[in-house]
Amino acid sequence: MKILKWSYTKRYNIKARFDQFPHSEVVFRQIKDYYFIYTVFWSKEDPAVERPHLEEMEVLLNRELGTLDCYLKRTALQKLNLQ
Repeated sequence: MKILKWSYTKRYNIKARFDQFPHSEVVFRQIKDYYFIYTVFWSKEDPAVERPHLEEMEVLLNRELGTLDCYLKRTALQKLNLQ
């Protein structure tokens, strides 16, 4: 998957489009020092967006913005690795 384009919105959110879902807009919000998906404005023209797709989108955007290290060190991920 690749990012087609992204831009900042009001209040520092980011909206992005991805090549596998070109008609659907994905909105990211910042938490601490990384970005996570807040909502997906899904289009019926695209295939269904599933959890693995969402995780890949988060990794791609955080890599693009240079926040991937913080994303990978997030508390939620550390809790999952402990269980």
